[in-house]
Amino acid sequence: MTVLQKSYSIKRFHNDNIAAPGDYATDPGAFISPEAFDSARREISAWPGYTPTPLLALDGMAEALGIASLHLKYEAPRFGLGSFKALGGAYAVSLYLRRVIRERTGEDVDTQALLSGAHADTIKDVVVCSATAGNHGRSVAWGAGMFHCRCVIYVPQVTLPGRVDAIAAYGAEVIRHPGNYDETVHQCASVAAENGWTVVSDTSYEGYTQIPLDVMSGYTVLAQEIFEQLPAGEHPTHVFVQGGVGGFASGMIAPMWHHWGKDRPKFIFITPENVPAMLRSAEAGRRVTIEGDYDTVMACLSCGELSLLAWKLLEHGVDDTIAIPDQAAIDT
Repeated sequence: MTVLQKSYSIKRFHNDNIAAPGDYATDPGAFISPEAFDSARREISAWPGYTPTPLLALDGMAEALGIASLHLKYEAPRFGLGSFKALGGAYAVSLYLRRVIRERTGEDVDTQALLSGAHADTIKDVVVCSATAGNHGRSVAWGAGMFHCRCVIYVPQVTLPGRVDAIAAYGAEVIRHPGNYDETVHQCASVAAENGWTVVSDTSYEGYTQIPLDVMSGYTVLAQEIFEQLPAGEHPTHVFVQGGVGGFASGMIAPMWHHWGKDRPKFIFITPENVPAMLRSAEAGRRVTIEGDYDTVMACLSCGELSLLAWKLLEHGVDDTIAIPDQAAIDT
């Protein structure tokens, strides 16, 4: 029998502005379309090595908690990258390169044509770049290598050497920036503008939304796998999802809301206590930026500013936000 031995002090905010029960399409924040869900699944499932990651039933923990069931989507096997982020950045790279090829040749190319390198000469001058705390940059670098274009990745100065090496292993040039994650995002955007590079970011800001939308669309594949993996007739009541800028949370909420409609589960956003951008934003009812150097072991969630696009869905789509201490992450 599983015994739960530790408890932690947390901060929680309940969203009184949550959307009323209804269909996903009726919400003004429904910016990821069902057509985008379908396109992402069709494209990504054609990539070499694709297989759905496991949905694990944690029966012992469910019993200890006194709930009917508990499932964990286990992302370690995802394309060998060890993270759901493999679905987002690489997918956005593929869509961007297909748009470039269409503009330059008038030809609509498919996944296999990109993978084969048949259009490598057409995109030989293309450079994609991104700022990352680790896993998103690996996805962009992996996608750039797989689809045959150059890649430059910016990381905050404090990024662990192992994370830098993991990105460089896919052929990307990695540059450290002496600032936090959000400052690194702005530096990457500035250098990209100077050099004519294309930013592939999982966060959006004014005037930059298409590629982050593509990233979030890629994440929806994970939710679509869950629909097929849940036991017949089982309908989750609560979905807990970690969040930094909010892109992954949006990529889960959108397809699940669409799938279950007015019977959708409650969505719980988990964020680091030391970088509570979502918690502060939920409390204020608007995007709030966290200033300063972020000190959290949850490096990939160390983001002080929510994605502009993601907030449109999170504002009315997240039922509760919970900020947890680092020790909770370390222990689990």
